[in-house]
Amino acid sequence: MRVAGAMSGTSMDGVDLAVIETDGVAVTGFFETRYRPYRDAERAVIRSALGRWPGEAGVAAAARVVEDAHLEVLDGLQDVVAFGFHGQTLAHDPAGGRTHQVGDGARIAERAGLTTVWDFRSNDVACGGQGAPLAPFYHWALARMIGATGPVAFVNLGGVGNITWVDPACDGPEAPGACLAFDTGPANAPIDDLVLARRGLGFDRDGALTRAGRVDAATVARFLDQAFFHRAPPKSLDRDGFPDLARWVAAMADADAVATLAACAAGAVAQAMSHLPSRPAHVLVTGGGRRNLGLMAMLARDLDCPVDPVEAVGLDGDMLEAQAFAYLAVRVLRDLPISAPMTTGVAAPLGGGRVSRI
Repeated sequence: MRVAGAMSGTSMDGVDLAVIETDGVAVTGFFETRYRPYRDAERAVIRSALGRWPGEAGVAAAARVVEDAHLEVLDGLQDVVAFGFHGQTLAHDPAGGRTHQVGDGARIAERAGLTTVWDFRSNDVACGGQGAPLAPFYHWALARMIGATGPVAFVNLGGVGNITWVDPACDGPEAPGACLAFDTGPANAPIDDLVLARRGLGFDRDGALTRAGRVDAATVARFLDQAFFHRAPPKSLDRDGFPDLARWVAAMADADAVATLAACAAGAVAQAMSHLPSRPAHVLVTGGGRRNLGLMAMLARDLDCPVDPVEAVGLDGDMLEAQAFAYLAVRVLRDLPISAPMTTGVAAPLGGGRVSRI
């Protein structure tokens, strides 16, 4: 099937859309991509609803912003048979058995005239899983597509960081030993929040502040000593899962604070490597954090294997998450699992998602 997928991540920069061709197992082609940034006013509406649950103040307004932005990026799209709509995560509490991705897929399907697969996480959480991360099955397909001959790791540095260890020799992504995935810790979100509050910037462009600052090693050590980093995976995080971190860097100069936050993100990935079944031959980095040259240098220093952006193997790090939800949409339509014990902690390979047909 030729399908579209979209992602509006925890960095809240905008909506990525990508079209791929897949049968839900192999990936056989990449096609059109689009990006629709959120305007400042729209981002403010979404930010005001972070941490809130259905029916609470601001949630309906955030949903309308997210839906309208997705409808805009879909406008005029041709030759696709379905759309994977992730929505926007406002709150994530798997320990409490709930997760909240705002956006009504039925409205998207009706307005766009396109079969829409959505609400990917709820079934996993309801069945005792973490509901995240969900891209690992797609990472497995990509490892096979690029011809990896042994285990590789994909690190996604979005608002929150996550890692997927994959063994492409396994028969399917849900097979025992095929994937291990979990959230590593905060990535871009604390940096983005700090530079927005202090300098009115959306992010640390090219890692300029990261590279200019001096890391406070004591803060990094204190951060990495928290229980989350020692807990065995699978495990997942909310965007604001470490609220003390902003307070710990509050008295630092801008560049020092940003450098320290980046070192925390890199240190969390390094700590995560100790949980992997084996040392990967290659770490491939996706998400906006791969553009932070300071953060990438920290990863190269802290990890004991080659580290590169996914572009090094011919992939698109800006669109990989959107592609993942296109891939997962086909798996939902084909009644294939989209999570497994070693990706979300659910008891057995599990399907999910809701389908709104036109």
